[in-house]
Amino acid sequence: MTGRASVLVVGLLLIASAAPAQTRRPPGPKHSDDFEAQAAFRWFESMYDIVKTEGTTPPVAARHYGIAAVALYEAVAPGARDHRSLAGQLNGLKAIPRPSRAAHHWPTVANVAMADVLRGLYPEISDGSLDLINNLEAALAGQYRRQVPAAEYERSAAYGQQVANAILEWASGDGYALFDDCEYTVPVGPGRWVATPPLFARPLQPCWGQVRPMVLTSGAECAPASPPRYSSEATSELYAQAFVVHQTGVMLTPAQKEIAHYWADGPGTTGTPPGHSIAIMSGFVQDDGMSLMEAAEGYARVGIAVHDAFIACWNTKYAHSLIRPVTYIQQLIDRNWKPLLPTPNFPEYASGHSTQSGASATVMVDMLGERTFTDTTRRRHGLEPEMADRSFQSLEDAAEEAAISRLYGGIHYPAGNRDGLQQGRCIGRAVIDRVAFRKTSAVAGPALVSSK
Repeated sequence: MTGRASVLVVGLLLIASAAPAQTRRPPGPKHSDDFEAQAAFRWFESMYDIVKTEGTTPPVAARHYGIAAVALYEAVAPGARDHRSLAGQLNGLKAIPRPSRAAHHWPTVANVAMADVLRGLYPEISDGSLDLINNLEAALAGQYRRQVPAAEYERSAAYGQQVANAILEWASGDGYALFDDCEYTVPVGPGRWVATPPLFARPLQPCWGQVRPMVLTSGAECAPASPPRYSSEATSELYAQAFVVHQTGVMLTPAQKEIAHYWADGPGTTGTPPGHSIAIMSGFVQDDGMSLMEAAEGYARVGIAVHDAFIACWNTKYAHSLIRPVTYIQQLIDRNWKPLLPTPNFPEYASGHSTQSGASATVMVDMLGERTFTDTTRRRHGLEPEMADRSFQSLEDAAEEAAISRLYGGIHYPAGNRDGLQQGRCIGRAVIDRVAFRKTSAVAGPALVSSK
């Protein structure tokens, strides 16, 4: 090689070695623990609005939140340093496809999985809600495509679709198609539930307690002891419970009315009670600056808890079919009395608000510890009527306020609220004891309910 040729070769080598340093994008995060939680936060905030717009009832909303939360978790857990799959831990969830060894962009996996799962959960949906899903997916996809090589993006999107398909297939075996809005003959007799004013609607989801839970062995697990025995006697326990509801309603303070309305969480006007619990988790995701993986764990904990809480609570409700306070009071105490809030169309015992609040608070405390916090759910979602954010000394305080709000609303006896909280805490403990989110964590035992 001539001297001139040697100089040319050396020069080309120098250019080649220098060029990548000038044009190559600095390596980004590799693990789902290292990405910010933007995708998780935006999807669950949007899901709250979809549940509201679609008028999804609380039991069905709890199912949808739980399934979506598991989908998010399974989408990003393979990219975590210490998190494990929930396959083999949740009832009927046998396996989730594993990603290839090639690099994946975990926010993209999460984005595609959440979009596909929500479209699957809402096969019949309004144009506005479908646009919300499609537009959010496209907006995040446009952002992510600029951040990673095309091959990595496409690989990640394909894996998100695989996860979504597996989760929807799992969800299809939970009995929803069979038990949703089932045929039901309302039992009659003294102390039995009857349709309540103002709509006198047929009972909501009477077979929901038979849907497959995620963690509980059945809807009958964690059942509270029993409601007060029916009696029309003024000396009976049930009369005393109803008298408390009546007197509370007659003497409601402005603060109590505000609490009742704050936690009402009605379908069609809010994201429902389980959505409120998910939204509280979203507040922690935002305030704590959680990673994508941390947020996915938080949403999975709350989603699983509220999912099973509504199954267990509805099992209890229709097992006892207890008369509502408005009916009892108007029959035996004050025929002109009206509750502050409309009474929902299902039996009284136990309180769904209380059960799901107790369950979600228990799993959040286990992850986050007891702490003060401010709930910004109503303001973030522009809910009417406008109300100030509410601050709490602890998650348990918030759960107890959600429970007593149903007494202020005239909807539940004190026993229904008290026992609902206990039922919810039992469900939360079952989630904690039976589901290990970390590879380094022990789990008490596998899920016991088959997928059949």
